[in-house]
Amino acid sequence: MNFFGREDHHHQDLNINSDDMHSNNHTSTSRSSDSGEPSHDSRWAPKLLRDCARAISDGDSPRIHHLLWMLNELASPYGDCDQKLASYFLQALFCKATESGQRCYKTLASIADKSHSFDSARKLILKFQEVSPWTTFGHVASNGAILEALEGETKLHIIDISNTLCTQWPTLLEALATRNDETPHLKLTVVLTGGSGSTGAGSVMKEVRQRMEKFARLMGVPFELKVMSGLNHLGELTRDGLGVHEDEAVAVNCVGALRRVRAEERGGVIAMFRSLNPRVVTVVEEEADFLSNRDDFVEAFEECLRFFSLYFEMLEESFGATSNERLMLERECSRNIVRVLACGVDEEEEAERSERGRQWSQRLKQEFRPLAFSDDVLDDVKALLRRYRPGWSLAVPSPDDVFSSGIYLNWKDEPVIWASSWKP
Repeated sequence: MNFFGREDHHHQDLNINSDDMHSNNHTSTSRSSDSGEPSHDSRWAPKLLRDCARAISDGDSPRIHHLLWMLNELASPYGDCDQKLASYFLQALFCKATESGQRCYKTLASIADKSHSFDSARKLILKFQEVSPWTTFGHVASNGAILEALEGETKLHIIDISNTLCTQWPTLLEALATRNDETPHLKLTVVLTGGSGSTGAGSVMKEVRQRMEKFARLMGVPFELKVMSGLNHLGELTRDGLGVHEDEAVAVNCVGALRRVRAEERGGVIAMFRSLNPRVVTVVEEEADFLSNRDDFVEAFEECLRFFSLYFEMLEESFGATSNERLMLERECSRNIVRVLACGVDEEEEAERSERGRQWSQRLKQEFRPLAFSDDVLDDVKALLRRYRPGWSLAVPSPDDVFSSGIYLNWKDEPVIWASSWKP
């Protein structure tokens, strides 16, 4: 997820047919039967949503209208997990049915972008990290791999391509400060692209720089932070632009970054990473495939529903029912769902198209070799997961699995995050 933005607007009923639509108290826990009529069941939303997706795929206008009407009556962004799921998927389905996805997404993104503030974004990220390992899992794994790969070097250069406001790096700075050998000089280059390179994000990064520099002084680590903005996409990155020097030990850290690269450009971006001659490349992505099925709407919908159902369930069990942070994360999800299901791949400049770990592994193996996480790093990850509520676990693929590299964060035995480490 992209945690830069926040959005404070309220859900609005979709004006599918102004004569038919009216609000209600959203207290129903019904589910649609095959006839389209409600029947009592605790999980009604997935059935209704699937029926609607199939109707859209079939171009069945009367059924589309009927199902959108039902969903609009039952959905609520303030209800239980089913009502929330229905609410946010309803928006995407309506946009798909009316071919208004691109316009809707740009409106939602603009609202979020205008609401950027360092304090709100920082509070959101830190609270999410407090209650869930969704982001900290990748941070701990990546930091461990980077520290081991750069052991003994005196000039470090980490190229950070992520969107978590540098919350990954204080623990790494602390680790550098407590090493027995000479404390190295760390240069951190933060790359902002597209929407994340906006004016709002730039002002946020000014605050981040001040805090990072203050913390580095406290830790006694020679530190330099460079923010690289103004890029439309990662394909514009070059070695010269990144200011990489021959005497630096380079690490490339990609957290949720590669999915923002167009499919046809991913190989080129990975090759550019290789040209930097890095000691290590760390890649963390969400475990979902929104690319290979993009031409089959029903299949794309099923994968989107599977992944975001897990995410919404995780949020429901991690946050309190009235948590503002939870609502903000769910609204961020709603934008991502619209982008995946209702925006054409060629329409959205930053069309996020996730792939699964196995798919990323095959791409990365064109330029790199997988670097297994050490037992020490795996122990650190296990210790991290013990800090959170039950339900989280670490999965390490078998050494005999030639298709997949890295490790997985599981939520209730379902993989949701993939973390990996690579070397030339």
